[in-house]
Amino acid sequence: MARSTASTPRRWAFARHPFVYELDTWVWLSDLSSRTGRPVNLSTVPAADWDAIADLGFDAVWLMGVWTRSPAGVSVALADRELVDSFRAALPDYAPEDVIGSAYCIRAYDVAPELGGRAGLAVARSALAARGIALLLDFVPNHVAPDHEWTSTHPEYFVRGSAADVDHDPESFTDVGGRILANGRDPYFPAWRDVVQLNAFDPGLRAAVVDVLRDIADQCDGVRCDMAMLVVNDVFARTWGERVGEPPDAEYWPATIDAVHRTHPEFTFLAEAYWDMEALLQDQGFDFCYDKRLYDRLVDGDVAGIRAHLAADPAFQDRLVRFVENHDEPRAAAVFDAAREKAATVATLTQTGARLMHGGQLDGAKVRVPVFLRRGPHEDVDAELAAFHRSLLDALRDDTFRTGTWRPCQTSGWPGDDSWARLVAWCWQGDARWLVVVNLGPTPARALTRVPLTDVRGRTHRLTDPTTGLSVVRSGDDLADGLFVELGPWQWHLFRLDEIPTG
Repeated sequence: MARSTASTPRRWAFARHPFVYELDTWVWLSDLSSRTGRPVNLSTVPAADWDAIADLGFDAVWLMGVWTRSPAGVSVALADRELVDSFRAALPDYAPEDVIGSAYCIRAYDVAPELGGRAGLAVARSALAARGIALLLDFVPNHVAPDHEWTSTHPEYFVRGSAADVDHDPESFTDVGGRILANGRDPYFPAWRDVVQLNAFDPGLRAAVVDVLRDIADQCDGVRCDMAMLVVNDVFARTWGERVGEPPDAEYWPATIDAVHRTHPEFTFLAEAYWDMEALLQDQGFDFCYDKRLYDRLVDGDVAGIRAHLAADPAFQDRLVRFVENHDEPRAAAVFDAAREKAATVATLTQTGARLMHGGQLDGAKVRVPVFLRRGPHEDVDAELAAFHRSLLDALRDDTFRTGTWRPCQTSGWPGDDSWARLVAWCWQGDARWLVVVNLGPTPARALTRVPLTDVRGRTHRLTDPTTGLSVVRSGDDLADGLFVELGPWQWHLFRLDEIPTG
């Protein structure tokens, strides 16, 4: 396996374990424009709104969907009845002009003029940096829009087809300026008809991608790479076979990431990754990779699987991205009831690695807005969930959750009582000490929880949960030998441990 020459993963300097806030840029700015009664772009976002994000404690903002989208992609979307039905379902007063094309059908890696262009993005980046917040943008390695300039200037960058392919499989091939190009695809699903497939094996494309990424790196602090596993050599070869020939000796990502790091050494790469390829992509140079496995197990209620997953090598877990919602998944408030969502959120946001929240999630939004739309629907704030999320984020402002060390805790029970298996537990040690125990089941659970923190024996501690107000006093021997914990359905303890002086 090819390896990145980077000896250690890059990190935003102020956050080894960052909290990332994803904003659908068009929808967010539309909301701000409605609220303020005037057009708002990236250069005119009110300072109070940047302050509000900073006050929540996020270390990075991912402005999803800033690049110039495709008129050709809009036409494809509007002709797709299933897509249009999804637009109407999300937006009660939907109109065709609300469709601006997919955020991942990119015509050019130029900031959309309607959003303020490159200059507007620079203003937004400066505003974030002044508040100690990094900026994350998108990069799509697998495909571009059919009206991207490369389709005419560099047709060799694409997977090609023939007139016979169009006749045989018109959903997977398209005529672009007299050339037959393959539509972009994931090998397990039908092709995406609004985009055309880049040939990840072409050396000219690889060189051009480095230039694109270096230009992006001039404008932000990191990229979230869409469907990053699709351009790994063996995946790409299995997907496209003889059409793309033999894989090159070098893997796509190590060569690309190393080239970008030669000019932008602190630039961060985050991978959208599936199919248990997270470790491979980490090995190829990614700083962080999506943790879809944890998400799926939370949704499925697979506590045994979660416990096994969290027992993996901490060095691997340090480079995962934990979430209960993003733009590709249903809204958490639509998947879980309120009690279960709170437990899943505590279990996710207190993990090691990067932690991701999505715009609207904080206030309990339930409508997933398709990435083709310029605006979303009005939804009332769920006051209970909003208060919970803000109290949790306030507790997680402690730098221990960014720069400290995470360790799993052992839990055990008693003969005839297997309820302990529904509890998951871990601790953090840094400037402060924290213990997290969560009941991921619908019935009460109890366990002995052994806390592997250093220097706790012989010392008395006050355990305080800022999210619930609970405060108890326990000896260090109890913590080390096994702290008795009993929690109701979907309840948790987020305890800060403070030593009580004696004498």
